[in-house]
Amino acid sequence: MSIDQNTAARVAKLARIKVEEAALPALASEFNTILGFIEQLNEVDVDGVEPMTSVTPMRLKRRADVVTDGNRQAAVLSNAPDAREGFFAVPKVVE
Repeated sequence: MSIDQNTAARVAKLARIKVEEAALPALASEFNTILGFIEQLNEVDVDGVEPMTSVTPMRLKRRADVVTDGNRQAAVLSNAPDAREGFFAVPKVVE
């Protein structure tokens, strides 16, 4: 796959990056270099390789799945500028 200057300009526009017309050939070349590297990665044989989350073998820390801050409605609503009947009161924004 090859990226031309028009495609590079379109990608820059979609990414909302201002690229001067004179810089488009260099940008297209960089995109082609990146795509070439990706094609090289696709050639690597990864059969039998286990997925990993880190380069060092370690187990993620686990914690008990318990609620620790329940029954604090009054404390939470004390921060509200306007609370009514146990809820945050907000101004009506939809007609």
